Amino acid sequence: MRGVSAFKIIVAAIVAVTASGNCPAADKYTVKTRNGLVRGFDEEGTMAFKGIPYAKAGRFMPPMPADKWDTVMICDHWGPQAMQGGRNSGNEKEMSENCCVLNVWTTDLKAKKPVMLWCHGGGFDSGTSAWNPGMGLAKKDVVVVSLNHRLNIIGFLDLSATGNPKYKYSGNVGMMDVVAALEWIRDNIKAFGGDPDNVTVFGESGGGGKVGTLMCMPQAKGLFHKAIIMSGTILNVNNKAMTEELGLAVLKELNIPVDQVELINDVPYDKLYQAGQRALAASIGTRSPGTPMMWGFGPTPDGEVLLQQPFQPDFAAISSNIPLVIGTTFNELQRGQYGREMNLEQAKKAVENVFSNDTEAYATEFAKAWPDYIPQDLPSVDMMFRPKTIITADAASASKTAPVYNYMFTWKSPSTGISAHGAELNFCFNTLHLAGRDLPSPSESDLRLADRMAQSWANFAHTGNPNVSGLPEWHPYTAENGECFIFGPECEIRHNFDRKLEEIINAHCFTKLDAFRASGSLK
Repeated sequence: MRGVSAFKIIVAAIVAVTASGNCPAADKYTVKTRNGLVRGFDEEGTMAFKGIPYAKAGRFMPPMPADKWDTVMICDHWGPQAMQGGRNSGNEKEMSENCCVLNVWTTDLKAKKPVMLWCHGGGFDSGTSAWNPGMGLAKKDVVVVSLNHRLNIIGFLDLSATGNPKYKYSGNVGMMDVVAALEWIRDNIKAFGGDPDNVTVFGESGGGGKVGTLMCMPQAKGLFHKAIIMSGTILNVNNKAMTEELGLAVLKELNIPVDQVELINDVPYDKLYQAGQRALAASIGTRSPGTPMMWGFGPTPDGEVLLQQPFQPDFAAISSNIPLVIGTTFNELQRGQYGREMNLEQAKKAVENVFSNDTEAYATEFAKAWPDYIPQDLPSVDMMFRPKTIITADAASASKTAPVYNYMFTWKSPSTGISAHGAELNFCFNTLHLAGRDLPSPSESDLRLADRMAQSWANFAHTGNPNVSGLPEWHPYTAENGECFIFGPECEIRHNFDRKLEEIINAHCFTKLDAFRASGSLK
């Protein structure tokens, strides 16, 4: 009888531990979520869980709760990425319309750490969370989560103009997926050692745009508490009239009558995507690479799911209490001219077609902003993100009750000679060993910068203050102080150093946006 009693005690202990959300010490990589058990693996000294379903997605429908499972789900590989076309399409076997999966990196299942939700880049059109694994950042005492969600025509085809109530939200379901991931964090992250009441959303490029969009979504209010926007201020000019026109144009391309809109569910993805591209060209127009604004298959303000577009110039009032870090890199998407000899007169000539009669003023202000510049910098500096980042920081710091912090990343790759769009990602994720050809042999200075930037991001997630011991004190931004933290080989603070330069850039590089606004289309 003693053997039977002992067996019952052991079983009861296992049941109790499993019910608490964790599993016995013999299987520390197994965690209980609300949908079922998941088993992770060791990834560079962290517990990693990849490909966990957080929702399920019917075509053009808002996300639904993920199905439950009875067995242990093995989460040791990336889940499917969104269906997508173009150069970032990847392996079609790895893509799915039902791509609502997320990944978690943690070091302690019993802790209560800040959570950082990463939104990948690629605009609202392409990309995958697999680009930026979170194990290096997780070692900074945070829980890192990243997600895949619906993109392009699958995530943002506005069919509401058909009048069919089923498709009321179809134009924004891709961002509704991100809200569903935040709800999953709220409901499950404690079991991974995370604090659902201390969540930071962060993203770069299109991911930064997604973070800004979340700051304008009532459904997301209360689900995150801080935000980091990295090189994300390309303005989305979609409005309801534009996306409704585009949606009807897609149906026309597919020969689907408006009153039979549900036939679109039977259209293969490739055919649907190509019809979307034709419909763009035939209706609201196709965006050319380098255009400093975006439109088409992306989120649209509808007064319910999305109150307004971000960065125009501010965010919705519902995010007034969200501390914000916002910044850019030195070169971003500008084509670098560092591979050839160039004197100052040649550099001026290279930008004359952009700045016309203001070329001398541009060169003069550049020299004031960057006294140690070389001539090749003049045509190579970012002319897309920094101007609108300053305008957004001015507006947000004036309207928000929470602080705004501004930065610039100036480190240049020894391979390319530029501080490119996305160059900071392996630094803030503390994964320089994954930098590849951009940095095949990190120096001590490189490793130190990565450690500092990752620590700054983690400190901000902890407290809303990005300061790091031993670095210059970083104060909140105002239009008056123009404070900017420079992340470079030597970190420093600068104040309003390039405001006049960026005003010249803004005046000459955003003429298409100015014309769009003058037409009364931007609302």
